[in-house]
Amino acid sequence: MMSEAGHDLHRLFPDHGPTLHALKLGSAHFRKLAEDHHDLAGQIQRFEASLAAVPDEELEVLKKKRLFLLDEIAALIADEKKT
Repeated sequence: MMSEAGHDLHRLFPDHGPTLHALKLGSAHFRKLAEDHHDLAGQIQRFEASLAAVPDEELEVLKKKRLFLLDEIAALIADEKKT
């Protein structure tokens, strides 16, 4: 599923394709963050598209986790670009 997770990130960070590729190849931590982000984004999308009632608090917690992961990924991108 990493390729799908990678596509998510390429959409979110369109100007950083080569950096994302380098991180994907060279950083297990980045790969884990990308996979976690992909899983959370999918879960949020399923909840938002669902007709079933999902507690707002639960959805907000998931969205905050996703934003935290994006912040970590952005920091890794910034660090990679410095090298």
